[in-house]
Amino acid sequence: MPTFRFSQVNVFSADALGGNPLAVVHAAEALSVARMAALARWTNLSETAFLLPPSDPNADYHVRIFTPTRELPFAGHPTLGSCHAWLAAGGTPHNHKLVVQQCDAGLVRVRCDGPRLEFAAPPLRRTGALSPDLLAKIADALALPPSDIVHNQWVDNGPGWCAVMLRSARQVLSLRPAWALLDPLQLGVIGPHEPGHIAAVEVRAFIGDAGYEDPVTGSLNASLAQWLIGAGVVNSPYIAAQGAALQRAGLVHLRRDGEGVWVGGDVTDVVRGDVYL
Repeated sequence: MPTFRFSQVNVFSADALGGNPLAVVHAAEALSVARMAALARWTNLSETAFLLPPSDPNADYHVRIFTPTRELPFAGHPTLGSCHAWLAAGGTPHNHKLVVQQCDAGLVRVRCDGPRLEFAAPPLRRTGALSPDLLAKIADALALPPSDIVHNQWVDNGPGWCAVMLRSARQVLSLRPAWALLDPLQLGVIGPHEPGHIAAVEVRAFIGDAGYEDPVTGSLNASLAQWLIGAGVVNSPYIAAQGAALQRAGLVHLRRDGEGVWVGGDVTDVVRGDVYL
């Protein structure tokens, strides 16, 4: 039976159990797409990543990312987790300060010369205000008066995110969504923390078509930062907290420089071994 090196890492928290777990299968080129999808269903994590040789000469490795229900062109915590696992397994980038990841969304740069890995936020595929009908649907699903939504935007960088900002982090943490009403949305909700909190904002990610909440979400935080920093709603750099509603403690570090928005987080090794597939 074929054997593959396997890693499980924790992303966006230095606490091994505090962030978002990612399963990583190394040197997975012998696996069929159907087998990859089956393993992703079996791990039942928000994402499982498969490392492959790159087809683009500018990339250091190629990653395919699967949820239990579909393949994604890009996702944030799998980008940081895959890069960490690839480096830990002896991967050597062309540039010792920068890893280049190939995925279905294109090439993603990951800086590896700072206090933590950070990836360059990919371009937004869709922007602009949400329609009144969609805002009404979101308010209804979150049991909110429409006036409590103070900002809104399409922030789709691949998974299909739309986002709303509420008046406070406390209000964000109190939400109990009606999942049937959220289908098929990929919805990010954000609210400001009070001064003195380690994080500037609290974020929650509701996956409406699957009916679950993602613990800590790199792709959403990437697109939120592009929107909010660009609009002057938050200042760069800032920290976003996510996962408290699920008893996690994720922290996402976001900043903008002359090259764009960067999304960083701690990555911790939790499991190393082999899978027999």
